[in-house]
Amino acid sequence: MSIGNSPEDDRPSIGRALQQARIATGLTVEEVSSSTRVRIPIVHAIEEDDFSRCGGDVYARGHIRMLARAVRLDPDPLIAEFDAEHGGRPAPTPAAPLFEAERIRSEPRRPNWTAAMVAAIVAVVGFVGFTLFSGEDEGSGSGSANVAEGSTPDKTTPKPTATKPADPKPAPSESAIAAAPRDKVTVRLSATEGKSWISAKDHNGRLLFDGLLAQGDSKTFQDKERVDLVLGDAGAIDLFVNGKKVDDQFESGQVERLSYTKGDPEVG
Repeated sequence: MSIGNSPEDDRPSIGRALQQARIATGLTVEEVSSSTRVRIPIVHAIEEDDFSRCGGDVYARGHIRMLARAVRLDPDPLIAEFDAEHGGRPAPTPAAPLFEAERIRSEPRRPNWTAAMVAAIVAVVGFVGFTLFSGEDEGSGSGSANVAEGSTPDKTTPKPTATKPADPKPAPSESAIAAAPRDKVTVRLSATEGKSWISAKDHNGRLLFDGLLAQGDSKTFQDKERVDLVLGDAGAIDLFVNGKKVDDQFESGQVERLSYTKGDPEVG
């Protein structure tokens, strides 16, 4: 039996390891907060092993990953230690197998040949009647044919209706907001890889949206000067700014705080 603490007992906690690495690299909490966009109170709390201010385990993992990279630490062991202390990552819900749908599907119905025959006979009779009626109409020789209004198609160009058709839901692509006005900043978010909490504010700090964006949903924001974003899971989001897709390689679970103006993404 050995006396004393094992090497694992001497290993610093997650917060202590991040703090020691930050001090060793000569960085202040303010500098780490500026480079990672993690607020100063949250940085202090994490260094004290308090993850309650992160907003949940998903965001806590993202904060740990960003802080570790800022102070030149390998984030994977810290994430593994966090998972071990907090019950591990939640297991993804498996999709229902395709054969389950096949198994509950009802037996295919046999084609109703009787109905098909009746429909064909009605179509033939209708065509013959229309042909005979058209022939009598042409043989009348008069310019004013006795045809009921609307029985023949109007050959004049139809006038456009005043009702504006509903705009189709745009697909998330580089052309999705290609017509964005140049005098404003237009930002579009599409949750293509999963759901993510997002927050959007205008240049005055007014909250435009704060909530969960489900997979497959999209949100578009506009302002005359600037749009500020917070992405809870940046890896799940496709981002379009002023009609162009932003190709940043965000990782799953990564928290991002972003700001865009009218000149972005060229100057962003």
